[in-house]
Amino acid sequence: MALIKDIYHLSFYERLANSLAKVLPNFDNKKFIKLVMPSNFAEMEWKQRMQHTTDVLHLFMPTNFAESALLLKPIIVQLKADGFGEHRLEFMFLPAYIASYGLNDLKSAIEALELVTQFISAEFAVRPFLIKYHEEMMMQMLKWSTHENLHVRRFASEGSRPRLPWGLAISALKVNPNAILPIVENLKSDPSEYVRRSVANNLNDITKDNPEIVIDLAKKWKGIGKETDAIIKHACRSLLKAGHPEILSFYGLDANGLSISDFEIENDTVKIGESLAFSFHIKNDDVLPRYIRLEYAIYYLKSNGQQNAKVFKISERTYQPKEKCLVKRKQSFKPITTRKFYTGAHKIGILVNGKEQACIEFLLND
Repeated sequence: MALIKDIYHLSFYERLANSLAKVLPNFDNKKFIKLVMPSNFAEMEWKQRMQHTTDVLHLFMPTNFAESALLLKPIIVQLKADGFGEHRLEFMFLPAYIASYGLNDLKSAIEALELVTQFISAEFAVRPFLIKYHEEMMMQMLKWSTHENLHVRRFASEGSRPRLPWGLAISALKVNPNAILPIVENLKSDPSEYVRRSVANNLNDITKDNPEIVIDLAKKWKGIGKETDAIIKHACRSLLKAGHPEILSFYGLDANGLSISDFEIENDTVKIGESLAFSFHIKNDDVLPRYIRLEYAIYYLKSNGQQNAKVFKISERTYQPKEKCLVKRKQSFKPITTRKFYTGAHKIGILVNGKEQACIEFLLND
């Protein structure tokens, strides 16, 4: 499988250089290629390559950011004319350019961010500006939430997330997210699912520090429309996984009259690289139909010897009175970059409407 860093390679840079040469005065293609692919290029990871591309581009741009920002539009126009499509990950170096060299020129940076995010999303690049110019930027994000371009509207939501993954956290918004609320209000019925999903992700971020704000918003928005209801549900996914009592009650989820039986694991010892196979029966013992959210939790062993639960969703649907269903699943322990496995005692638990009803221990070995 190709590595993400390999989106940056010689042929890409050659095509990029040809485009830049049509816009930037006295641009030297050979010099650009030599600088952008140094002797240690193969050892660079993706983010290093992206930032390095940004820094090399800067060597061919005016030193004054206001002047260089004006060149971003003709560069993008030329890239499109030369067959480069929008929202290609390779071009993350363009918003990174704004974050790296425009932090002391807010006016020019705002105009550049609005332009560039329509070509390649700039939510990571706006984070330093939100930290340095918090009030001004939150006012600008609110303006962008009513922009005619859907990518700018999404940028208003995605860029203002308190805990944007792989981006700088915005401490002020983690403590007090109230400035985000007018933005999501403007976008809650946006015609674009792309935008609405960002709203849900923003609200899910807020639940990590201020769950009561999102729960109040869920009550306020409930029933406005199916799209808004979907936003609420996705926004509350972390609260649902955590079995938050108020949100479980909001969705009418309780475990009374629901039962788990015949819970089994295929082997009580699993090797790293293999999968844990498990099965169980879920039954609605009630005389009325019941909506059941089924999940399982893996209690991963951490480096400190403690266990930490990670919840995975199985299904969510209505079960008829006395309906019984067999559930079979596998959980992979194949090594991944986002999780390190530690050998030793683990557990798997089955959650019914947020309540753990059965649990089995197993060992993870090399």
